[in-house]
Amino acid sequence: MIEEILNYKKGVEEASQFIKEKIGISPKIGIILGTGLGKATERIKKEGIVLYKDIPHFPISTAPSHKGRIIAGYLGEKPILAFEGRFHYYEGYSMREITFPIRVMAELGIEVLIISNAAGGLNPLFEAGDIMIITDHINLMGDNPLRGPNIDSWGVRFPDMVEPYDRNFIKLMEEIALKEGIKVHKGVYVAVAGPSMETAAETRFLRLIGADAVGMSSIPEVIVGVHSGLRILGLSVITNVNLPDNYKPAPIEKVIAVAGETEPKVIRLVEAFISAISLD
Repeated sequence: MIEEILNYKKGVEEASQFIKEKIGISPKIGIILGTGLGKATERIKKEGIVLYKDIPHFPISTAPSHKGRIIAGYLGEKPILAFEGRFHYYEGYSMREITFPIRVMAELGIEVLIISNAAGGLNPLFEAGDIMIITDHINLMGDNPLRGPNIDSWGVRFPDMVEPYDRNFIKLMEEIALKEGIKVHKGVYVAVAGPSMETAAETRFLRLIGADAVGMSSIPEVIVGVHSGLRILGLSVITNVNLPDNYKPAPIEKVIAVAGETEPKVIRLVEAFISAISLD
């Protein structure tokens, strides 16, 4: 297992070097774009595009609407690296493969991670098309990306999760949303393994334990982001709300459509956020 993790580290370093040679900039902000949120890259002043399939050791996304490429460029005046597509546990990837892009980001000098996803609403006050600022999370995926030997140069063996989502970022995003006139909620995101959707009983259970939205991604990336010392902002687009006593199907086509309709508001918030934050 030691040899396996050392090979993984070597793979991260080789992928990072490959990307560095292709993009020509030194970004400090990384963005992971979730389901239905790929058009955000149209706002980036592009300096380079790298396809996942061309990067050494990089996984390939199979999820619908995930293009599988990295966009390097400027959003406003700040250099960013946007990952258009992510990897999911339900695709069959290991936790290390899922979080490979986060390790690469850290290796490239990224300091701020903005992560977005499409999620099902559990809070009865939510509506389809709402945006939730993630304040905390519950990991019910049955695995942890830090399991196995620890690489001390990447982070401590037992990272605390007191503040996985930066409190100052949460406050700033609330202020931006108020200024932009965009309704946002704050809440707890729970991740399950998938790919089957939750039963009515499971939905009732998830709400009972304190979750406001449910999805199948993001938490592994956040855990590794914390381990890597990144400051993190998380946003969920609420694509449907299912109450256990009035349960209805949520086909993936509808999820993608609602996420796409909400995307312009998410882009406005993220652009304003990037303009407002200061980087060392």
